[in-house]
Amino acid sequence: RNMSSAGPEGRKKMRECEGLIDSLVYYIQGAIADHEPNDKATENCVCILHNLSYQLEIELPESYAQSIYVQRRNISNNDKTPGCFGTRSRKVKEKQQDTPLPEEKSNPKGVESLWHSTLIRIYLSLIAKSTRNYTQEASLGALQNLTAGTGPMPFAVARTVVQKANGLPSIRAMLHVSHPAVKKTAVSLLRNLSRNTSLQNDIAREVLPDLVSVLPECVPGCEVACETTASICYTLFNLTQSSSHNARLLLSTHGLPKVIAISINDSNMFSKASRAASVLLYSLWSHTDLHSAYKK
Repeated sequence: RNMSSAGPEGRKKMRECEGLIDSLVYYIQGAIADHEPNDKATENCVCILHNLSYQLEIELPESYAQSIYVQRRNISNNDKTPGCFGTRSRKVKEKQQDTPLPEEKSNPKGVESLWHSTLIRIYLSLIAKSTRNYTQEASLGALQNLTAGTGPMPFAVARTVVQKANGLPSIRAMLHVSHPAVKKTAVSLLRNLSRNTSLQNDIAREVLPDLVSVLPECVPGCEVACETTASICYTLFNLTQSSSHNARLLLSTHGLPKVIAISINDSNMFSKASRAASVLLYSLWSHTDLHSAYKK
């Protein structure tokens, strides 16, 4: 566990170590099957996998990177002809985001397991079943790592979490835990997921009211809570930027007074949350059909 946080070279060596990742996954699967998701060894295994998933897409061996990107590149080449309407390019972009990973195998080995749907479901199972905060945080953090970035892997993992594995209810529950680091990581994961345009309506329907409910009435007084508040605002920004319906949902769940109160805080120490709230307000105002409702 300590060695897995030793930096890029350490992660590379551990990912290449034959049987190591397979053994960690095997142990966690056994713990879940035996209804023992709270033991220390499971926590250690998940924390190692969390660390090994950090910057995975950037640090992948070239052979894996090529196989991931080849399908995306083919789509780009096939759709170079511009359409008559501007929406075509957006649809092509969404299509690219939803490109399935070509190397999803029934029996993944080694580094292939790190982004495989089997391990994604294991993380979601631990989030739902474990009561150890470190295990919850590491499971959320691994999914956060896998959904960071803009390549095909993050979007494929996001689609698996939201649509194939029905992971939003388990993640939503983590918004209401008392442990600040768990809550912060859950929000960061949702922020990553919310960047995928094809998933935004599903996410808004499932978790937007919960995000509003955990939004504080003003800028919180500690740094972790301040970062969490900023992440919530940016997640709400992603969910409402292109959807008047989702903006109205934020309004109906009484989120606007909270966002306004956060945005007007002048303290430099907590400007990150205030700035995020201001960006969200600016975006909400772009929905002109809601101006009268905002003013009320």
